[in-house]
Amino acid sequence: MSTPLWGKPDSVIDARIMRFLVGDDVVLDRELFAHDLVASRAHADGLARIGILSADEAAAIARELDALHRAFESGEFVLDARFEDGHSAIEWWLTERLGDTGRRIHTGRSRNDQVLVASRLWLKARLDELAETCLRIARVTLDRARAEASLPMPGYTHLQRAVVSSAGLWWAGWAESFLDDLEIARATRALVDANPLGTAAGFGVNLPLDREGVTAALGFSRLQVNPQAAQLSRGKYEQLALSALAAATGDLRRLAWDLSLYTTAEYGFVRLPPEYTTGSSIMPNKRNPDVVELLRASHAAVAGAMVELATLTALPSGYQRDLQFSKAPVLRAMRHGLDALALVPELLARLEWDEVRLRAAIEPAMHATDVAIEKARAGIPFREAYRDAAALGAELAARTPEQSLAARISPGGCADLRLEVLERRLAGLAPS
Repeated sequence: MSTPLWGKPDSVIDARIMRFLVGDDVVLDRELFAHDLVASRAHADGLARIGILSADEAAAIARELDALHRAFESGEFVLDARFEDGHSAIEWWLTERLGDTGRRIHTGRSRNDQVLVASRLWLKARLDELAETCLRIARVTLDRARAEASLPMPGYTHLQRAVVSSAGLWWAGWAESFLDDLEIARATRALVDANPLGTAAGFGVNLPLDREGVTAALGFSRLQVNPQAAQLSRGKYEQLALSALAAATGDLRRLAWDLSLYTTAEYGFVRLPPEYTTGSSIMPNKRNPDVVELLRASHAAVAGAMVELATLTALPSGYQRDLQFSKAPVLRAMRHGLDALALVPELLARLEWDEVRLRAAIEPAMHATDVAIEKARAGIPFREAYRDAAALGAELAARTPEQSLAARISPGGCADLRLEVLERRLAGLAPS
């Protein structure tokens, strides 16, 4: 391993202790490395604006950072056990090629704000990805709600047949839910869109850093002003981002539960695209909805990371090394959750209903609520109408699913899905 950035003439490096200190940090930093390079270039340009670096030195650093980025992307340069983390790799590269000029890159910054800014840029990108995926899911579900607005299906409460519903209502429910998730992702991104670079170890530095210029160069909407607040935000902002992800994976879990039930022989409502199923290693007759089941399970990774992070951040103000352990759960949960959500739009676009099975699952008793409300509308007290409807038999059997759907005229109900409202909302949230 190269000499740690914190190494001093009298430092004693014990290999076992270093392995524990470093952990998987250098491997995890591969995910953040490109953002660290971008932030390092902005920092160098900022140092040039206040006279710490000359224009030629800043240009040389920019050139070498670009070269390192290309080498990293091509695989020519690998973050590996030679380095304590991505930050030390950057400084090593610059020093090897530029000597003292490379050694000046860390002036006015700490690894504390260096990891904060790289993580913050990465979080913004992941929240953009989350918002885009939620938008795609909402678009697919809204399209199918319009196409299948009048397709009858049983509605369930307590997993028991309850009332006549429609595929249109089912699809529109998911459309509105994922539009909510899209807005949560956007709102969270707006909050975390704050630049912590220039706060150093949490106390500022005795240099007139051009923090506003660096903020603009990195594309942040605002400056995270107070150095202590910047340190306190590590873990906090990640928890908020995971919470936004959890809103979407929580909806995905419930959607996947529906599909898991609907694909069973007992329901038989849905046929999945063949790529989304697998076979059994022992039972030749089986086609298993494994993808749907793993989509359902994906929320666990996000929820677990949130608990891990909440436990880690029970700390006093200022930097504590405990925060190093926040990196792994956030990277892991974000990647897993986003990968899971990315499979959903095509799955939903291609699944097929079995209309015969949907209609066969609608039994006469499911019209009783409609009858009770009709009697109440005619002036009978609802509780009396409720008892009357429960006792009916032949009258309920004579009703059709189409009659039930057509009568459900409350805003958002099966006869008035208000899809145009959701479409306007989707259009307002789509990128211009």
